[in-house]
Amino acid sequence: MSNGQSLDDLEAELDAILKKNHEAFEGKYKKQIEGLLGLSREEIDKLTPDTTDIETYDKLIVVVKNASQRDMAIADLRNRIKKMGSLAMKIAKRIPGLL
Repeated sequence: MSNGQSLDDLEAELDAILKKNHEAFEGKYKKQIEGLLGLSREEIDKLTPDTTDIETYDKLIVVVKNASQRDMAIADLRNRIKKMGSLAMKIAKRIPGLL
């Protein structure tokens, strides 16, 4: 590999990423993750006309996946979403059980 990483190391890293992602989908907030992923680009764009909407949406998915994987309490997840700002809260309100 050009950056000094062996193929075995790369495969191990990819396996770890995929395992972590799978754990999130099997965790506490599985339905909320599915709901977020089910939002259309049009639905997200209606919340704000600029490109920050999709960036915030992507970050929100990461936060919810992490909370699901860690079996985080809903109050803690909601606090994290609130700290992300009003746009994240608007998106989260579209998903039952997030806010």
